[in-house]
Amino acid sequence: MEKKSGKISVTTENIFPVIKQWLYEDKDIFVRELISNCADAIAKRKRLVELGETRAPEEDYKINVIYDDDNKTIAFEDNGIGMTAEEVEKYINSIAFSGAVDFVTKYNEESTDKSGIIGHFGLGFYSSFMVADEVTIDTLSCNEGAEPVRWRSEEGMDYEITAGDKDTVGTRVTIKFSEDAIEQFDTATLRMTIRKYCYFAPADLYFIDVKSDRLHEEAEAKRKAEAEEKGEEYTEDPVKYVPVNNKSPLWLKKPADCTDDEYKTFYHSVFNDSDDPLFWIHLNMDYPFTLQGILYFPKTDNVYQSLEGRIKIYNHQIFVADNIEEIIPDFLFLLQGCLDCSDLPLNVSRSALQQDSYVKKLSGHIVKKVSDKLNELFKNSREDFEKYWSDISIFVKYGQMRDEKFYEKVKDITLFKTSDGKFMTVSELLEGDKKTIRYTTDPTAQAAYVAMSRNEGFDVIVMDEEIDNNYMSFFEMKNRDIRFSRVDATLSGTDSDAEDKEKYKTLFRKVLSNDKLNVSAMNMGADAMPALIRESEDSRRMKEMQEQYRRIMKAQGKEAEDMEDMFPDSSELVINTDSPVIVKIAALESMGGNEEKAAKLAQHVYDQARLAHGSLDSEGLERFLRVNSELINEMEG
Repeated sequence: MEKKSGKISVTTENIFPVIKQWLYEDKDIFVRELISNCADAIAKRKRLVELGETRAPEEDYKINVIYDDDNKTIAFEDNGIGMTAEEVEKYINSIAFSGAVDFVTKYNEESTDKSGIIGHFGLGFYSSFMVADEVTIDTLSCNEGAEPVRWRSEEGMDYEITAGDKDTVGTRVTIKFSEDAIEQFDTATLRMTIRKYCYFAPADLYFIDVKSDRLHEEAEAKRKAEAEEKGEEYTEDPVKYVPVNNKSPLWLKKPADCTDDEYKTFYHSVFNDSDDPLFWIHLNMDYPFTLQGILYFPKTDNVYQSLEGRIKIYNHQIFVADNIEEIIPDFLFLLQGCLDCSDLPLNVSRSALQQDSYVKKLSGHIVKKVSDKLNELFKNSREDFEKYWSDISIFVKYGQMRDEKFYEKVKDITLFKTSDGKFMTVSELLEGDKKTIRYTTDPTAQAAYVAMSRNEGFDVIVMDEEIDNNYMSFFEMKNRDIRFSRVDATLSGTDSDAEDKEKYKTLFRKVLSNDKLNVSAMNMGADAMPALIRESEDSRRMKEMQEQYRRIMKAQGKEAEDMEDMFPDSSELVINTDSPVIVKIAALESMGGNEEKAAKLAQHVYDQARLAHGSLDSEGLERFLRVNSELINEMEG
């Protein structure tokens, strides 16, 4: 063919410097783009063969990535559809370049937000110039009678097209690395990059290290020569190539054809988690969305661990990005999985994805599938569902707070663990005429309160997770007639008369030397504790919010604002006027010369109440144990 040269018409100023600046942190993206092009070329050739419009197919379709450390080049070779000279003009000089121009246009629109363009798809072939001093394309079309073509360019601006010498159908793109790229890329880096982006590429993918293979062959030749000198036989170990990818990820199989062991093995291989997943959801549909993938519910030893890389998004089995919340709501990042969304417009900005009706419907559909799976488990295997609950509870609660439709789907199957180890739904907890759900944050420390509530006919649930304070407020907002109340917010008994209340308030303030102590009095029975701490539910939640705020600020290395005046302590000491101990304290106080003993006993009662409440500090605990020992010795004496 006749040699042809030219200059690409630049419609965007300094296009390649802009591309390089934008993708500086992701220079390895060219590996994905070029392998993706190879896979696409193979898929197109297979389709033409099916239609009978091209020459006979290859016995084995494959992609070779050939790294030559000696010459500082890397080549991407496929036996796909190939290109004619006219197609090179069209797809390389026109369409590929316009894709690069489109990329820069979006770059300008998105300013400096480097997360703006999903995966940089659409940049394609021209991504090679991020790492290249020179790029050469050798290609031979699968059309009958086609001639080989070579395209060569430096910096992506000037090019020449000449007759090529490729004698097999397909395309080979050869990159001569720039000085910067030579420092960044070696065999190990390239292998890791291929695994990151192309582990599930849809054609057999081989990595060929020219230097390593040459050294191996030289070593084998040397061993063979040494053996021959000794008159020994030597069987050479030739270089062997095996695919570095898995072209048939499990999500391509029909769910009915997959075994539990296959799901677990796939999970371990992708996420390097030694624990088995609890259960999973296999998505495999062509309508109304083209969507395939598997979402796993993992064990959560640490529910606040990093969520990086938990939901991996693929396009035609090529990795695009982790955790794209325009597609996957953020609460689903508590799961782990792979989703292949081949219909997504991945060459657009995230702001466009947010407005895309297709993406919104897809996101809603994924949420529906997850909630359907949870409902199926609850209805068909509640025993297993209860076993999973400790691991999935934070996901279910957080998901309800983040997504209205998810809340509607799972609110009736949300479980709460009771202090005696049972699992109950809200409707089960509110059997009868109850409108209040009693809970404890520490069933051991608050055992006395738990016992009182259970004696009143309440199943007491345990709410001891970081999310629970916010979740209870959220649930009450959604259900105005239901209230959560901690066991220390309501005490069993009847209020004492005004005279007794004033009497014991004056007494305990005096003997405890605390004229601001909130003191009340109730008739709770002679067998009940002498005193208990009562704390209003609203006050307790405000204090918990304050503590959460402090923890967040501390984690950020900041000083938390003092909010004591905004959230004053509203807990009160409730005296059980039926208790013999309280009667004795009152008697000692009224008798002359026994004030010190009365004060000591009153302090002990107060410390005991705080101990049962879970608010006794270390100094108070030390005092309580010492006085308790003294009282026992007095009784024995």
